Amino acid sequence: TYCWIHTTFSIENAWKKRVGEEVPYPGVDKTTPNEKRVYHAYYQWVCFVLFFQAIFFYVPRYLWKAAEGGLVKNLILGLNRPILGEDDRRGAINLVTDYLFRNMSLHNTLFLTYAITEVLNLINVILQMVLIDRFLGGEFSSFGWEVINFSEWDWSVRYDPMIKVFPRLTKCTFHRYGSSGDVQRHDAMCILPINIVNEKVYIFLWFWFYFLAIASALALVYRALTIFYPGMRVVATHSHCRISNPKQIKEVLKHGGVGDWFLLDLLSKNMDPLNFRDLIIDLKEKIDMVKDSKNGV
Repeated sequence: TYCWIHTTFSIENAWKKRVGEEVPYPGVDKTTPNEKRVYHAYYQWVCFVLFFQAIFFYVPRYLWKAAEGGLVKNLILGLNRPILGEDDRRGAINLVTDYLFRNMSLHNTLFLTYAITEVLNLINVILQMVLIDRFLGGEFSSFGWEVINFSEWDWSVRYDPMIKVFPRLTKCTFHRYGSSGDVQRHDAMCILPINIVNEKVYIFLWFWFYFLAIASALALVYRALTIFYPGMRVVATHSHCRISNPKQIKEVLKHGGVGDWFLLDLLSKNMDPLNFRDLIIDLKEKIDMVKDSKNGV
């Protein structure tokens, strides 16, 4: 109990010694002068760290939901259902068309907010990887690679790298008073069964964080393409609604900003394809009517 509450340690020189012949367990050996110790105290804080990490992962989503305010849900108007009465369907499409036409070039702030949250996603996962690396004494950054390479090591020098990061048996020093009042130093061993769970949690997090970092970086590359290459916007929206005409989508996007495309792209993901196709047709007709009136046709 004392060792569990206080910090335990392992002896660095004992990691690679032969178990059963030289040491009873990796990192556990007799006390020697000038030995280098690796202290373990993280296991008391794992649940709290994971809780706060989860909160920070939710922050970008919360910011986006607060900025979006249910706009897409309100614009759907039941058009995400494939079966809808014709009068209701046409009425809803007309309402959405009028909204999009009247608010052209007014959705750039919405797009900027979403782009910022995508940047925050990448910053968040990188900072959390650094945080865990420091939390685990600098062992997390290479943890996954060492576990992957573990099966390829020669049996004569093979030891589980997870045991080094998450030892199940450690050393602990505490002091008691003897019968004469002298302080007696006790060198004991402490069992840490919780590390059997911790090692599984963090090996999963290692692979998951690397996946999230790569996915977030690719998302930023995609976002940059949609900003600087307008043709990418047409391709992206058409990929969500194959039955729509890409030429019509291109014509509609010519008369709006990147924010208008972003809102249309969100609608294409949430609407029934037939309804979104009709929305594009109606929106193009409205734009053409305004162009014709300006040209005196």
